[in-house]
Amino acid sequence: MFFDTDCGGVVHNIAYLRMIETARTRLAAKLGMSLKQMAETQVFAVVLRTEIDYRKPAKLADELVIHGKLESIERVRVWCSFEMRRKSDDLLLITCRQALALVQMPQGKPVRLPDDWVEKYAHLLLKKSKAVSP
Repeated sequence: MFFDTDCGGVVHNIAYLRMIETARTRLAAKLGMSLKQMAETQVFAVVLRTEIDYRKPAKLADELVIHGKLESIERVRVWCSFEMRRKSDDLLLITCRQALALVQMPQGKPVRLPDDWVEKYAHLLLKKSKAVSP
């Protein structure tokens, strides 16, 4: 969109994060956490950290494709990753990772991931290794 770009027609860095927010919301719905469900339960996915690499600029009128996936899970935290590509030539523009936690509102208290996630996404479960003393 025109409002996503500067006077040279290059997409602003913050516009990418807005687009990733949309992709993350759609990914959450596919994982069983739609906006409606979050509003009803008052358990929300909250961004703890964002890591983003701007590899190539998108320009005005570029059609962009964003792929997101659940990367790993812990007891109360998940990592999602995203790739943004230009549709016309599949050029990789952006890579992004985000850590999220589930928070019960209005208390603001972190809660564990749903029990069925541990079963469904066992292959993504990060196990904490115990440090061994010499």
